[in-house]
Amino acid sequence: MDVLQEKGLTPLRVILSFSLVSTTIHYAHNAIRVADYPQLPGVPTMVAGIVVAFAWVLFTVFGWLGYRAYREGRYPRALAFLLVYSLAGMITLGHFLTGVPQIPAFYFATIFTDAAAGLALWVFVTWAWSALNRVTSRDQVSTQY
Repeated sequence: MDVLQEKGLTPLRVILSFSLVSTTIHYAHNAIRVADYPQLPGVPTMVAGIVVAFAWVLFTVFGWLGYRAYREGRYPRALAFLLVYSLAGMITLGHFLTGVPQIPAFYFATIFTDAAAGLALWVFVTWAWSALNRVTSRDQVSTQY
């Protein structure tokens, strides 16, 4: 078993599970109570709610595809999908670009748990990419005669 499967699969499952729970709660609240969040000028609240729900589904599909590719050992593809999925968490910080949401503390906290999950996924992808591209002394070719 390679190092990415041996050492990486469990942390990836934990990060993805945490992210799935956090983003599900946050995106659902955001889609249902869209009027409680700062609005983009000119975007009707109904349209914003639909976009939020669609975005969650799309991001989650990328996460699932990334996990599946990782499990199958297709690491470059998996890491690309996982980076896209990480945006589901990181993008929630965008709420603060248009104002501070006036929402209950629990849902306010999910903005930060989403971001933490996205950041954890970035750290994981960085680790996996470096492990994937690590050159060992055995892999090096001697330049001496």
